[in-house]
Amino acid sequence: MPNLGYGELLLVAVIALLVLGPERIPELASSLGRAINAFRAAWREGWDEPPDGGKGR
Repeated sequence: MPNLGYGELLLVAVIALLVLGPERIPELASSLGRAINAFRAAWREGWDEPPDGGKGR
């Protein structure tokens, strides 16, 4: 994970604002939050079966 300081985060926020526009930033943040919550829920629950279907190698 890269070390991001306040300056870098501010730069990313300004670029996102310029590219997406102020009306789409809340929509993007909401979608990102839902995706993170879904990932965390799946991580906590675990997967019902292994990715290979339980067949092994």
